Amino acid sequence: MQHRRPPNIEGMACDTFVGNKGFGDEELRAEPKQRDVAAVIPPHANRKALIPCNFAIYRWRHLIENVFCSLKQNLRIATHFDKTDQGFAAFIGLAALRPASR
Repeated sequence: MQHRRPPNIEGMACDTFVGNKGFGDEELRAEPKQRDVAAVIPPHANRKALIPCNFAIYRWRHLIENVFCSLKQNLRIATHFDKTDQGFAAFIGLAALRPASR
């Protein structure tokens, strides 16, 4: 079995970590649990011991996905034209503002 890196949420202040079923194993749930962050991750259907999930919060996950999809429509972001990480991050901020201003 291939080991995955846990999500790096170090340095981020949050109350809730929302993830899809891919984040459902215990190894990936460990870091949010250590930081007393609520993990909103639906359990796999074949899981023996079901873990509770707040599906009211999970339904809002699609809004975040929609933002990323709209950002990827921009060719400059999708192909990472910028030479530096700082320039790339700045352009993502500008591109994220554009849909909000429409």
